[in-house]
Amino acid sequence: MTDRLYYHDSFLYDFDARVVESAEREGKYAIVLDRTAFYPTSGGQVHDTGTFLLDSKEVAVIEVADEEDGRIVHFTSEPIGVGTAVKGRIEHVRRRDHMQQHSGQHVLSAACIRLFNMPTVSFHMGEESCTIDLETSALSAAQAQKAEMLANEIIAEDRPITISFVSLDQARQLGLRKLPPKQTGDLRLIDITDFDLTACGGTHARATGQIGAILLRKIEKVKQGVRVEFVCGLRAVNTARLDYSTLTEAAALYSSHIHDIPQQVRKSLEETKSGGKTQHKLLEELAGFYAERLLAQTAGSPRIITTVFNDRDAVFIKLLAQKLTANKTDVIALLVAGSGQPTLVFAQSPGQKSNMGQLMKDAMAEFGGRGGGSADLAQGGLPADADFGKVEKALHHTAKGLRTCPQ
Repeated sequence: MTDRLYYHDSFLYDFDARVVESAEREGKYAIVLDRTAFYPTSGGQVHDTGTFLLDSKEVAVIEVADEEDGRIVHFTSEPIGVGTAVKGRIEHVRRRDHMQQHSGQHVLSAACIRLFNMPTVSFHMGEESCTIDLETSALSAAQAQKAEMLANEIIAEDRPITISFVSLDQARQLGLRKLPPKQTGDLRLIDITDFDLTACGGTHARATGQIGAILLRKIEKVKQGVRVEFVCGLRAVNTARLDYSTLTEAAALYSSHIHDIPQQVRKSLEETKSGGKTQHKLLEELAGFYAERLLAQTAGSPRIITTVFNDRDAVFIKLLAQKLTANKTDVIALLVAGSGQPTLVFAQSPGQKSNMGQLMKDAMAEFGGRGGGSADLAQGGLPADADFGKVEKALHHTAKGLRTCPQ
């Protein structure tokens, strides 16, 4: 079992140790020391990184894992022999960030319990943000703001955070926020003075003021309750700066104040929606005009219209197909759109005996792509590099076959 130095001092960045095991695992080198200050991935917190110094050489520690038997395995960039004396050096910026996030999580979880009796069921620390899952069916924006405010008030008070070790029986008498489900030996308690007491093996600040700040980011419903995304400390500062820069840039585009951005966006969406309706109406009118002209130019029974529109998209040719076949009894339309995603649309007047869905499957098999539909209307997408000359020639051949078939 490895002696875990970080249990007693989360600010220990340098330490001396000796290699007791060394092996290769899947292309990486697994090193076990007699003692370590490197924190392994566990309890929702990600591992430390850093280096081992031996003589004049530095070996990178790229991952740290917690084994079930109590050993801590350091995965390194190079092998180190058993018995070698090393000086471990923790990457302190990463460690400080992890302390801020984890201590902040304790404060936020305690705030949710005190205000709303919503216990935390899980915690995850990511590279950019952290999350807690709360055991509740809902958390309103107003509740989230209230929890955030209380958490930051506790941070501003700079309350001491202390570490102690007690037996499980003692812990049951102390009113912990959460007892671990499985525990052997003494429990390591993290005590935020007069606010939170819970068992935890992670690295923590010495006082709440070192957390810096807590900023809630997103609330979403998940299977086990409500997930709250948050950032603490320098992450909160960097996130707030990015948010402000984004809002400032958006405000400049609208020539408005950042606080007016939501109103400006709503206005733009309404204008876009209105413009979209107008455009669609005009497109329908244009499709109707094209349909009248094409029908007037087409003879025979059935009237088969085969046209390639290089500068029109799928929306237009589908509207056109509907205009061509609606309220008609003898029309078959084989249409191609070249703008955007190259598209085929096949349609026929209700009552015709051809099968547009089968024709589309045959076309997709010939030219590649995916598509299908019903007997009266089918649509398919062509490859971006489709040869429209060949497509048009094939459709004319299909039209010739339809004319010779009894309807």
